[in-house]
Amino acid sequence: MKKIVKIIFITSLLIFIAGVACIGFYVASIYSKATKIELNEEKLTSPSLAIAIYDSDNKQIKEENMFNGKYIKYQQIPSQTIDAFTSIEDKEFFNHHGVNYKRIASAMLSNIKSGKLKEGASTITQQLVKNTQLTSEKTFERKIKEIALAKKLESRFSKEDIMEQYLNIIYFGNNCYGIESAANYYFSKEAKDLNLSESAMLAGMIKSPNRYSPIAHIDNALARRNVVLGEMEKDGKITQSQALEAKNSEIKLTLNTEKENKLNSFSQACIEEACSILGIPARQIALGEYKIFTYQDSKAQSALEESFSSVSPDCDYAGIILDNSRHGVKAYVGSSAYNILSAKRQPGSLIKPILVYAPAINEDIIYPSTQLLDEKTTIAGYNPKNIGEVYRGYVSAREALSKSINIPAVKVLSYVGIDKAKTYLEKMDIEFDEKDDSYALALGGMTYGTDIKTLSGAYSTLANEGKFASPKFISHITNKNGKLVYIHKPQEREVLREDSAYLVTDMLRTCAKEGTAKRLASLGLDIASKTGTVGKPNSKQNLDAWNISYTKDTTCGVWLGNLDNEAISYAGGNQPTEIVKGVFSRLDDNSHFSQPDSIVERDIDLTELDENHRVVLANIYTPERYTQKEIFSLLNLPHDISTKWTKLEDVECQKVMQNGKLILTINAKPYITYNIYLGSIKEKNKAYSFSDSKGKKVIEIVIPNDKEKVYIESFYTCGDQSNKKINEFEVVKTINKSKKSKWYI
Repeated sequence: MKKIVKIIFITSLLIFIAGVACIGFYVASIYSKATKIELNEEKLTSPSLAIAIYDSDNKQIKEENMFNGKYIKYQQIPSQTIDAFTSIEDKEFFNHHGVNYKRIASAMLSNIKSGKLKEGASTITQQLVKNTQLTSEKTFERKIKEIALAKKLESRFSKEDIMEQYLNIIYFGNNCYGIESAANYYFSKEAKDLNLSESAMLAGMIKSPNRYSPIAHIDNALARRNVVLGEMEKDGKITQSQALEAKNSEIKLTLNTEKENKLNSFSQACIEEACSILGIPARQIALGEYKIFTYQDSKAQSALEESFSSVSPDCDYAGIILDNSRHGVKAYVGSSAYNILSAKRQPGSLIKPILVYAPAINEDIIYPSTQLLDEKTTIAGYNPKNIGEVYRGYVSAREALSKSINIPAVKVLSYVGIDKAKTYLEKMDIEFDEKDDSYALALGGMTYGTDIKTLSGAYSTLANEGKFASPKFISHITNKNGKLVYIHKPQEREVLREDSAYLVTDMLRTCAKEGTAKRLASLGLDIASKTGTVGKPNSKQNLDAWNISYTKDTTCGVWLGNLDNEAISYAGGNQPTEIVKGVFSRLDDNSHFSQPDSIVERDIDLTELDENHRVVLANIYTPERYTQKEIFSLLNLPHDISTKWTKLEDVECQKVMQNGKLILTINAKPYITYNIYLGSIKEKNKAYSFSDSKGKKVIEIVIPNDKEKVYIESFYTCGDQSNKKINEFEVVKTINKSKKSKWYI
């Protein structure tokens, strides 16, 4: 037994040694090759770079795509700023030779435990190499190359040179490359004037510029700043009192909005998308001489810019134009001190078509002609209100959507169900917070909201027969040798049936003709539209104003507001709609929506709609004046056919005798003629006749005798008059003179 154990032990040891030797040989082989890689010093020292971006006609976009242009020398950088970066990123920076082997060993153990390459233990030198010489992929081979190049870098440059190069290329979010650019954008000052708190905040940001953004996530930024200050105190770079004072100080952002707004340009949006696609920083895209080809249409871009210029909104704004069939962004403009494309805003009533009415129609719950009662209501503890507290009684779903009436939208969402409705939007890339679970969603009440590109992309689903694909700025990318490294291939998924998408579109056509977006009616285009306005709580002012409109070929979205939530004086049906109108008036878009074969037109009975609020098909005898043409999906046709015009209903009537007079109160129908006779119908002693009356009709008839037979003859005014109904009763002149009696025939 001992011999077997000994054999197993020796065998395992030999296998382990062989494995280690193989790994060592593999590492040595990679390292040997890595040492032969040339260090591109130009990539380290280039103070400014540009990325070549082209429109759909392969013409270079004229926007300035320069970045990293503000360069600062090491001697001008405050020592506390240097200390902040070394304390949080690389404590041994001034002591190692490019690589911290102790940190690497610790990170390897952590990665082995987690089973993932989570920690890299990169020194500042390695980060500089990674950001200028290599890709950002997390592979073992790339890490070895990074180590080899870091050692080579340390042998050629001083620590001061490496720190200078590092601080001039690192990314701080919001199109800020380099600490000079970051100091200028966030604090409107030069990097040499940064104080301790500001230096610590910027040092903390680079781990994740979005997560630790003082604009989007101030709490995260403050917490991360305090971590940096704590590390500086541990390292003896600052005293306890300095750390405490800095931790208690506010972050006073003074965003530089005077410089040309490149942050929200079409080019910047393309650069951000390219970084995500290629997995490398923008600087590497420029240094690698990649070429970015986009969907931008110069005419559409000009139309969008000119339309905003004609309105000149005094607030932040954004506009986007999509090519529906190619799922590409044809034009984009934005103006703000913040990045609008990454900002989420409340959509207001823009959410109604896609969250409420489209799912309800797709689930065969309603038709466009379905009658909805607009009244004060409470649903699951939620008390929605209409604008101006105006309630209209019964309205069709078409009218409710086109006029953006709130109560019907909330009711329809309750019919669909919140969870089911949300699944439709999630298929169109709209995300919800776990707290988004109330009926306020029907009116756009989201915790965080959504952005203009995502929302416009969701609307393009309606134009694309119910199919969705996320819109992109970039059509393809080539490397410096002209080789294709990326091509946009939209992955469409069906969200709605074709017939459902068409029915919602037809409802939004009504909105563009006579609803909240009726300013578009004069365009004479086949266009669908929806507006949205988000009010400021406890105020008559607004925070957001929207319009998204689309034709078969093109979707245009416009947003006005302020990302710092300063109130605006605009509403969705006004300036945003005017801008959209300006866009389509400048475009050559005469496309038309195609009606699917699954959509049919049917006559419904208006009398049933008016009296009982039911959508019922007219029968062959229904007069034309009492029918209305409506469109339906063949998959969801009304089941009932009206029985009117074939069978006459009993007359509903009350009688009272007073002072020798018979007072009749008849519940009249406008499509029925009523004749009242005394004595005998054969004698044709007609006492009264009327038609075209609706509701309670009061008639006084003098009774000549103590006893009298009364006949009420009724028939359809426009129908077959031979199909009459006669109701008779007898009245006595000497009774019921003052006492009212109620009865029905």
